[in-house]
Amino acid sequence: MNRLLIFLGLWLFSSQSFGQRQLVAENGSGAFSLANAVIVVDANDHELVKRSAELLQQDIEMVTGQKPRIIHAAQKTTTPAILIGSLDRSSIVKELQRKVLPGIDSLNGKWEKYVLKSSDNQLFIVGSDRRGTAFGVFELSRQIGVSPWYWWADVPAQKKTSIFLKKHQHASDEPKVKYRGIFINDEAPALSGWSKEKFGGFNHLFYEKVFELILRLKGNYIWPAMWGNAFYDDDSLNIKIADQYGIVIGTSHHEPLMRAHDEWRRYGVGKWNYDSNAVRLQEFWKTGLARSTNEKIVTVGMRGDGDEPMSRETATDLLEKIVADQRKIITEVTGKPASETPQLWALYKEVQDYYDKGMRVPDDVTLLLCDDNWGNIRKLPKPGEKPRKGGYGIYYHFDYVGGPRNYKWINTNAIPRVWEQMHLAWEHQVRDIWIVNVGDIKPMEYPISFFLDYAWNPENISHKDLRQYAGNWAEHQFGKAYGEAIGELISSYSKFNARRKPEMLDANTYSLATGEWDSVANAYNRLLQQAETIAKKLPANCYDAYFQLVLHPIKASANLNEMYLNVARNREAASNKWIEANGFAEKATQLYLRDSLITLEYHQLNNGKWNRMMSQTHIGYRSWQEPRRQQIPELKLVAAHEAVKKQDFGVKDMQAVIVPDGAKGYVFYEEEGKGVSINADHFTASHTVKNTRWEVLPDHGRTGSAITIFPVTAGRWEPASNAPYVEYEFYTYSKGNFAVNAYFSPSLNFYNTPEGLQYAVSVDGEAPQVLSLNKEDRATGSGIWNRWAGDNIIVKTSNHTITAPGKHKVRISMVDAGVVLQKLVLDFGNVAKTYLGPPETLYNPQNK
Repeated sequence: MNRLLIFLGLWLFSSQSFGQRQLVAENGSGAFSLANAVIVVDANDHELVKRSAELLQQDIEMVTGQKPRIIHAAQKTTTPAILIGSLDRSSIVKELQRKVLPGIDSLNGKWEKYVLKSSDNQLFIVGSDRRGTAFGVFELSRQIGVSPWYWWADVPAQKKTSIFLKKHQHASDEPKVKYRGIFINDEAPALSGWSKEKFGGFNHLFYEKVFELILRLKGNYIWPAMWGNAFYDDDSLNIKIADQYGIVIGTSHHEPLMRAHDEWRRYGVGKWNYDSNAVRLQEFWKTGLARSTNEKIVTVGMRGDGDEPMSRETATDLLEKIVADQRKIITEVTGKPASETPQLWALYKEVQDYYDKGMRVPDDVTLLLCDDNWGNIRKLPKPGEKPRKGGYGIYYHFDYVGGPRNYKWINTNAIPRVWEQMHLAWEHQVRDIWIVNVGDIKPMEYPISFFLDYAWNPENISHKDLRQYAGNWAEHQFGKAYGEAIGELISSYSKFNARRKPEMLDANTYSLATGEWDSVANAYNRLLQQAETIAKKLPANCYDAYFQLVLHPIKASANLNEMYLNVARNREAASNKWIEANGFAEKATQLYLRDSLITLEYHQLNNGKWNRMMSQTHIGYRSWQEPRRQQIPELKLVAAHEAVKKQDFGVKDMQAVIVPDGAKGYVFYEEEGKGVSINADHFTASHTVKNTRWEVLPDHGRTGSAITIFPVTAGRWEPASNAPYVEYEFYTYSKGNFAVNAYFSPSLNFYNTPEGLQYAVSVDGEAPQVLSLNKEDRATGSGIWNRWAGDNIIVKTSNHTITAPGKHKVRISMVDAGVVLQKLVLDFGNVAKTYLGPPETLYNPQNK
């Protein structure tokens, strides 16, 4: 015991700086083996710490086939040992703190911090608190080859005959965002049907699996399922399992004081109206808060019944009174000042309008800012604003039920956009709560991993790291051999699906006449071919995980896009009475049926483990709400006696313009009507001012990479001044009037200024034109926003004139940070209308 005490004390005392390190060695050189190791944990430590030790025991057995013993006291022995303990509860760690040098005090007062240290044959995992200890344990599990998704996506452990740990190494880490979690929402019919079949509902057996996943992903917070469900009321053991796993429980933006909304249907008396029913509502809330004795964040405020807006007549003084009365209840129930209980007020939808009109809550309440339900942040504190004691949080979405269309079926979240928006949040000091609506959990495995990884430390993942992140994530699930290639597949399908949600696709989404539809379908099919090739090469035990995480979203998306392509061909052919219309109808029907077979293949994986999980309807929408059943798009047939001459329906893949010999930059062919199309990252010159600059966001956007201003908190620049800019050279064979169509990510007016976010454009040195990206959006959730969100793009147009053919320059200058430019299309009057815009004009790299 003394040997352990002395060593750990000296190590902690001497460790001045910590960095995340790989402790697991490839072989035994300079390392020790965990064969026959014991796990040491104090029997009186937190339940979570003891449970973490048991899960590590399970993980080591999954990797090596050997199950280490768990003992509850340190021993003098030469047997390899893993000592696990929390600073605030473990008697073993307290003994170290009491008897040895005070270096261990470096963990005092820290939030979820852990340290790992190896000696000649021992590994110490010590946390500042129960979750910090667990995060250290799960970091070791990750390093030995156990994915956080080992259960939720059937990722096999990376088998080894023995695990070797490097000697005399240390690692330490702690989170940057305080509360990091997920919201299970929109959970019917998929997750609800699956959970009933496998667990009997959203009970403690279900939540135990969810809580373990959250911890393995280094999260700590959840809003539980709430469609007809009530976490505290449905199963009395739910609260106990939450406390055992140390998960912080919250309730959604419209469920005050720890009461699930469905409980008002079950137990409420009278209307959900504070004007007329305040006494009953207060008693309802008081009862809910009193039973939630676990660690929690309490939602305050009030929305209308069933997550509806409050009435138009609702006054901010009434809402302020509601919050004040709720805080009195918090004080009464807890016996402490309300400021000592973590609280949030969600500025969701119309509630943000109340805030903008002057409504305020006490300074200790966290303001939970929100996106528009489509991944575009609506509001951020302006740089320089007075800090709040309660700070700020973000409620983000990977899934949504509502306009302009539900999107619940499959992952449509491109990580570069998630990074860009959450980077905005981080740089604007939004650092207290990050929570994301994940729908059914599956199939959002990849974006969930990224969101929680990024929340743990936003400074560790830059925009330049995102391609590597995808490869590293894939490597951790499937091994080194194909990690990079699988990462490219995941990045590509996410990018393709983000162009337009599958639920919004129809035959008219892409242009058939220009070959755009063919290009899109062909790109998906090429991706599918690559995915299927890798599937044949992976070990057999990886197939179930590979199908869930990679092959299914690609296969299902490729099939869906090809179906709509054939519907488009059918309608064009039928309108011209071409007999080929019937063949296209048959093909579309086959693809429609294949969609169900792809779903069935998913449901049969691993002996039906995931049955019902992909049961979300996604074909046949007529409005924002999902159809009750899928329905094939309308197809038309042509009678043989009415048919006209057969046409050629060869594939019409869109191609870039060829640059003539000797030309540099981007070339416009007026006679071909293709204009000049330039991906934003292909500028020919850039200008930086005092480190304020346009920076490339790799793979961001619908077709290429994008650019934005760094730092994102840079103040406004006058465009006529020496503002940061980028320039693009192009050539024409003509002169005259033309338009610059600038394609931007659908960023919103997050400073809520009258003019919105602005940029400036000029050609050949003319006076810059200042355009607003988003000032037209005065009612996010309706109007022009529907098009911006649905198309995942904002296109702004400026008009210009050139007086002579030859080389020209278009300059994009900064006015506001926050705008994200994806591409430029220069239109001299006859560029064909397409969804994505014309493909990029071929670039001659000699000009760089």
